[in-house]
Amino acid sequence: MLPIDAAAHSSRWRRRHPVDKAVLGLGLTLLAISLPPWPGAALVLVTALAVLLGPAGVPARRLWRAYRVPLGFCATGALPLLVRVGGPGAFVGLADGGPARAGELMLRTSAASLGVLLFAFTTPMSDLLPRLVRAGVPAPVVDVALVTYRMSFLLLDSVRRIREAQAARLGHTSRAAEWRSLAGLGATAFVRAFDRAARLQAGLAGRGYDGTLRVLVPEARVSVRFTAASCALLATVAALTLVLEGPLS
Repeated sequence: MLPIDAAAHSSRWRRRHPVDKAVLGLGLTLLAISLPPWPGAALVLVTALAVLLGPAGVPARRLWRAYRVPLGFCATGALPLLVRVGGPGAFVGLADGGPARAGELMLRTSAASLGVLLFAFTTPMSDLLPRLVRAGVPAPVVDVALVTYRMSFLLLDSVRRIREAQAARLGHTSRAAEWRSLAGLGATAFVRAFDRAARLQAGLAGRGYDGTLRVLVPEARVSVRFTAASCALLATVAALTLVLEGPLS
């Protein structure tokens, strides 16, 4: 199980309905995209961090381990805005207004990523996917997502076991051994993935699979109080942005 999925299963908000958490997490993401980067995205970032580390109870170390990956993509996307190619003076130079645009993009994307992580750290996929059928998503699409989700964990577990076996047989002692081990890892994981898929298909057929996977979904109701509080928080962030935008700009 991935660390973020394990955190979602042990979250304080695990028993809440996904709609409750979607209003808050995805609402913060929409605010980060639509409000001005300064101070709007900055306020969204601070608010999302406060909710994640406070009421949601996400450990700071686990949050950082998950957040540093999208943060790296955010930084990679912002760096090209710092330079220009061509123009007078030099072939490559500092772009006019580049640092400001890069900072704005970094604020927007990092704040939006925290909003998505708020939803991911509190909502297991096993609670979300079966409810999508009730929301109007075709059942075959949800079934494919469920199977893919399950198979991804099996494949990651297979890769881990293969790497441990290769390390026990001194498969990482040199660069040449590393390349041989990597080739063997890819080939073995590919064969095992197809074998797992065939066994899964045979198992479903033996259980009378009729095109729909029926799973038990934990009982949960949409909390009007929680949703109202989330909407009030989102409205407060938006209003505070409009109030501070003039003096700070």
